[in-house]
Amino acid sequence: MTLQEAQQKVDQWIKKYGVRYFNELTNMAQLTEEVGEVARIISRRYGEQSEKESDKSKDLGDELADVLWVLICIANQTNVDLSKAFEKNIEKKTKRDYLRHKENKKLE
Repeated sequence: MTLQEAQQKVDQWIKKYGVRYFNELTNMAQLTEEVGEVARIISRRYGEQSEKESDKSKDLGDELADVLWVLICIANQTNVDLSKAFEKNIEKKTKRDYLRHKENKKLE
């Protein structure tokens, strides 16, 4: 699925089942909440914190998909074409960082 197809699917779902998009501020809060759930899994499963029994059944892929869902909602309601924005972002990073990481002694 392309980013454009994902944006269309989310928009269709919202129109069919969601009634309307939550406003941008609500979606920003939702995005923060979902990122927090990803952070909890990462810090406990891959970091130094011990994983609670209640966290062991959490699906990282599902939580990442929740982040993507809300991000797509925000893009849709603010008229951002994520495909174009992502391509532009890759170009920016390539021009800016084409040597930066290769020359970073910390990454050797």
